Amino acid sequence: MSFVPYLHFQGNCAEAMQYYADCFGGGDLQIAKYADAPSDIFPDGQRPADDGRVMHASLTVDGATLMASDFPPGMPGDPQKAVSVAHAVPDVETGRALFNRLAEGGAVVLPFGETFWAEGFGMLKDRFGTHWMISGPGKVTAAG
Repeated sequence: MSFVPYLHFQGNCAEAMQYYADCFGGGDLQIAKYADAPSDIFPDGQRPADDGRVMHASLTVDGATLMASDFPPGMPGDPQKAVSVAHAVPDVETGRALFNRLAEGGAVVLPFGETFWAEGFGMLKDRFGTHWMISGPGKVTAAG
């Protein structure tokens, strides 16, 4: 069993997912738009005009998957308001570089730095509204 984060956007899902693919070094990015779906899946039987909205996107990097979509046309929503995506990194340098890249145009919630549980940890809200927690590696403590 696995849990996969599924993010929701208001019309900029394709841009966000391409940005995440760039930040995480590529991977396999698949994007399907509402305008490409069969008409019979929509309640009124009408396929929406091609405004670029994404019905489903999937980014897989090193075995980890992130999924997303835009809210359907005309549907209000509040993207990523109460969820953070946690991502572990192998070393502080990688963590700091990823944190800084994701923070471009966004807002730092907690600057990336050493904590009592990790050599590096930081929290941010990126320019697309997604909250991230970048962490790693953990500290080893002696039992005593």
